[in-house]
Amino acid sequence: MSLEKELAAQRDRAYQRRSPEERQVRAAAIESTARSGLAEGAVSVGDDLPRIALPDVHGVLVDVNRLLESGPVVISFYRGGWCPYCNLELRALQQNLGTIQELGASLVAIGPELPPRAAATGATNALTFPLLIDRDNRVARSFRLVHPIDAQVVSYQQRNGNNVAAFNGSDVAEVPLPATYVADRNGVISYAFVEADYTRRAEPEAILEALRKCVPSPVPLNP
Repeated sequence: MSLEKELAAQRDRAYQRRSPEERQVRAAAIESTARSGLAEGAVSVGDDLPRIALPDVHGVLVDVNRLLESGPVVISFYRGGWCPYCNLELRALQQNLGTIQELGASLVAIGPELPPRAAATGATNALTFPLLIDRDNRVARSFRLVHPIDAQVVSYQQRNGNNVAAFNGSDVAEVPLPATYVADRNGVISYAFVEADYTRRAEPEAILEALRKCVPSPVPLNP
């Protein structure tokens, strides 16, 4: 099953269990984010990769820009383990990790969750690639991805036991837009997926195709 089919099934489950009022509030919040133009103003293809040096869930600093010395890097921004769409995306990335590595690339995911929650996200989804802790969305801001969650949506989230601000160790519920990037070995963004609708994510095959384009073609032997 493609990731989009899994996401569509989750969208349907969420729609069925919500009241008409909640459906309207959430749809309006997505539309407001889309109208803001945030996605269009984010880091995109052809831009230089911003500086990324963040700790993983164990507190070990990961210098993503240094990873480029070994090959391309896939960077996925996720909202948190409380978000079912993020979990579906993270699991899909894990399922394709072997192919990503075969193409000579590294994979990291970046989110604003506090380390214990990020560690739980990794364990729940059986992830073996690094989850990096972006306190206060500092790196996500450099990608121009950060936005506050609509106040009415926050109220619904809290009723469901999801206090995003507390999960992030922050006073405000802010998250990055769902975004996936491929940076080539020169540190230039060669693929960018940025979406105002948090229920939409980059399809793994599109990521793999972008990575294949980063792999140098073999030099033909002289006849």
